Amino acid sequence: MTTSTALLTDRYELTMLAAALRDGTASRPSVFELFSRRLSGGRRFGVVAGTGRLLSLIRDFRFGDDELRFLRDNDIVDADSLTSLEKYRFTGSIKGYREGELYFPGSPILTVEGSFADAVVLETLALSVLNHDSAVATAASRMSIAAGERPLAEMGSRRAAEQSAVAAARAAYIAGFKATSNLEAGRRWGIPTMGTAAHSWTLLHDTEEQAFQAQIDSLGPGTTLLVDTYDIRTGVETAIRVAGTGLGGVRIDSGDLPIVAAEVRAQLDELGATGTRITVTSDLDEYAIAALAASPVDSYGVGTSVVTGSGYPTASMVYKLVARQDSDGSWVGVAKASTDKASHGGRKAAFRTLEDGVATAETILVADGFEQLDAPAEHVEGRPLQVTFMDAGDIDESYEGAAGTASARAHHLRVREELPVRALALSKSDPAIPTVYTEIA
Repeated sequence: MTTSTALLTDRYELTMLAAALRDGTASRPSVFELFSRRLSGGRRFGVVAGTGRLLSLIRDFRFGDDELRFLRDNDIVDADSLTSLEKYRFTGSIKGYREGELYFPGSPILTVEGSFADAVVLETLALSVLNHDSAVATAASRMSIAAGERPLAEMGSRRAAEQSAVAAARAAYIAGFKATSNLEAGRRWGIPTMGTAAHSWTLLHDTEEQAFQAQIDSLGPGTTLLVDTYDIRTGVETAIRVAGTGLGGVRIDSGDLPIVAAEVRAQLDELGATGTRITVTSDLDEYAIAALAASPVDSYGVGTSVVTGSGYPTASMVYKLVARQDSDGSWVGVAKASTDKASHGGRKAAFRTLEDGVATAETILVADGFEQLDAPAEHVEGRPLQVTFMDAGDIDESYEGAAGTASARAHHLRVREELPVRALALSKSDPAIPTVYTEIA
């Protein structure tokens, strides 16, 4: 049974719709834009994530009997609005940046075109999905850059709400993580899953040796043994005695990791387990991962930090009306002018300007109407950033599901190579490239 997503909506969207139906502006053609005025936390770039999930949620944005009954019983909208909502289907178009794409302040990440009534009610759903997923993906990309060729596993489900955990695993995978501990993310999105045992497994048994032997008997000598429940040095010695020098790996979840990792590597080598890998999993973030770059660590497991955006759990995106038809049928760009919250009106076409394959600017063409942007190649040279996700209400399904997730991951790893060197630093700074607006008359 399909679950409606229609009430994942703030009330004011429906009260605006009701008022627009009353004054005749509900059918006015409009262009809404989702963008971020700034990058959270002084990050140097952002990563778009969540679009594939959003498209599926829009498909289920329907007001059924239960939703309409709630609206009627709580006197949220009038009878005419209920009639309109009963027939609601988004019939407009949506274009924007591909998942995995990099974004910068002002990037038109998502553009929603349709009647005012069609587009205004999608605001909360679009923002809740992209703000969360893009925050996770941005943090995850920074961690992936810090890790280099060493693999990262996402294991933060216990630090997030149950469905947020699934979404976070997907966003982290798009941004460069290689696996997740979350089985639903594996089933739903095709992400490789991983996991062996927690400290409770060792504590369950009378001795650490018994716990290790039972795990080896169940999972084979290629498994990874958690060696820090008691004493790490004793744990490593016991692990190799039980599993042999062909043990797949050991995991360390505590201590001063650079020092401990070096000591464990030396001990493993002394015992002849030169091929046994070391995984560390102790409250890592991008800074801790970078600090381990010179340490003999083979892989990382990251939990709390990645699913919470490493201190910035929202990408601070907004959803604003940027163009509409006037009463005479002509298009006009509109923009909010509030101090520190101004928006840039007009319909937009976006390009990544490159020199020798390196990004130098986010170039955005701006026009009130449609016809000026019909041939953007005449105005700018660069890589086009926008694709069509929905056309006349029809979803391009290639961006959904496991296939869409895998495609987004490949796209991110490809476009990340365009970043200038200064973008790879973890310190707070200005965006790695400027956003340049070009008005087209």
